[in-house]
Amino acid sequence: MGHTFHIPVLGLGYSIDTPLKVARYGISSALSIVDDELIERIREYHSKENDEPFITIPKTADDYRTKRITAYLNFVDKLVNQQFEKLRNMPFIEDSDICRYFELLPGSSKLKQDYELMMECQDNHRKEVLQNVLRRQIVKGAIDVNIMAKLDKMNYNADNEYTGDENTDALAALRGFAESNLESSVVLSAGMNPRLYSYLETFDDFLPGDNNKFRKKIILKVSDFRSGLIQAKFLAKKGLWVSEFRVESGLNCGGHAFATEGYLLGPILEEFKQKREAMVEELYQLYQPALMQKGIECRFIPKQRVSVQGGIGTATENSFLMEYYELDATGWGSPFLLVPEVTNVDEKTLAQLTGADETDFYLSGASPLGILFNNFKPGSGETQRAERLEKGRPGSPCTKKYLITNTEFTGLPICTASREYQNLKIKQLQALALPPDEYREKFDGVTEKLCLCEGLCSSVYIKYGISKPKENKAVAICPGPNLAYFNGIYSLEEMVKHIYGKLDLLDKIKRPNLFIKELDLYIDYLQTDILAHIKDLNEKKRKHLNNFKTQLQNGIDYYKQLFSEWPEQTSKSLMVCIDELIVSERKLNTILI
Repeated sequence: MGHTFHIPVLGLGYSIDTPLKVARYGISSALSIVDDELIERIREYHSKENDEPFITIPKTADDYRTKRITAYLNFVDKLVNQQFEKLRNMPFIEDSDICRYFELLPGSSKLKQDYELMMECQDNHRKEVLQNVLRRQIVKGAIDVNIMAKLDKMNYNADNEYTGDENTDALAALRGFAESNLESSVVLSAGMNPRLYSYLETFDDFLPGDNNKFRKKIILKVSDFRSGLIQAKFLAKKGLWVSEFRVESGLNCGGHAFATEGYLLGPILEEFKQKREAMVEELYQLYQPALMQKGIECRFIPKQRVSVQGGIGTATENSFLMEYYELDATGWGSPFLLVPEVTNVDEKTLAQLTGADETDFYLSGASPLGILFNNFKPGSGETQRAERLEKGRPGSPCTKKYLITNTEFTGLPICTASREYQNLKIKQLQALALPPDEYREKFDGVTEKLCLCEGLCSSVYIKYGISKPKENKAVAICPGPNLAYFNGIYSLEEMVKHIYGKLDLLDKIKRPNLFIKELDLYIDYLQTDILAHIKDLNEKKRKHLNNFKTQLQNGIDYYKQLFSEWPEQTSKSLMVCIDELIVSERKLNTILI
């Protein structure tokens, strides 16, 4: 067994080259393939750093977006393979990369135990034999890619003619991955896109090959069991197998937040645990005949993993989730923003993150997509937005156009964070002669939008010194609220030791249990939703809010039962959890709908 955690995608630029930093050590990570301009610039940067030839792929090239993505993924794959082979052939001496590989592994790993036996061996011949065995057993971490399924802008040529469904942003990105040399997974997040999901079927790499192995796998990032099953059944009917469900907390996560209907992480994981075997059987009954129609024989059920991410902060939480819910892995995202050798956070933002507290992390309406977005108040992107507003110039120049979705005022879509949209919308609000309070509320909602296309890339450009002269250098960053409790800059070793319980980076820091933290975030979310509809609360909305509250209470009842059966019933930390749960329940009971 190797590592039991992965590093999820972190914005656009923050994990764009993370595999180059961790894959050789057997650690899996994911990078976003939304922004082909970012991808092209990072390929150029690393080509120069590694004395590799670089031939630019201009926007005038046919299918340039796909070609850029494929070229970068092939480049990363090539470099990681070189790094890994170099590591594999290193001598087992102190501070060598091959020793680092084994020392990073969890203590429960048989590979780690075999390594320790080899290091203790006094017989030189036997030691050499053991070393050769270890060299053959090590594996690289996966180089996975992430596509936000519904981030699927339609594209037009110079004559404003639609270039076709296969050239929308998400489909072109998928094609870029599918045509690459990678043997890894595409992580599909942010909901179901039938057009994108159907397009998967056209690539043989997603179908089982020799020995029923997949060259490329499908991972679904989901926030509840029901939506995961619906998406997986859609795919199974097309002969496509979901190799992993990545369950993410609806609110206690980084980036965009997709709140459930009051379903909490514990009960969701319990449902996966209880229904996992039945789900696999149900999916296989759809999958096998679909493959037969393609002339492919499938003699056994492919493996299917379940992992969880969002808000995990301690080794105790990590091991409990793994063991109690019988999971295959956990995801650790936001804490790695404080590990400079793994992610790309510029020095100024890094200093701000280490000095931040709970009040600096908040759920915002900053995303132009109209989806809740975890934001960081001190970030320079937020500062710039406020300065532009103060100068009477709200909004941002729209240069990349990845998030153009609104056609309220224009024939072709524009971005709600753009200066063009916000000026038009503010004029409309002014013409309505609204009461001052209502106008201010709507005005703030319009001007809260932030340019994420540039903001989520700025940090890596600053860190690598590749910012263009007139380029916007304001940084947008979207850590989860869990990052408030980490207040240092860490090495890869320190963070991995923390995950596996060999080191406690949060020693003496007061921090709520991840289940309680998520519960409190949902209670705050419910209160905000009630206030937002207090003036127009119809019966349908009232019913929705009551159902939401009921689900939260069901979650609290589940946690009461769970804590009563906790393996360490007399531990101090458990008593704190129970006390926090009681406080949260009281807060929920004060909410009247």
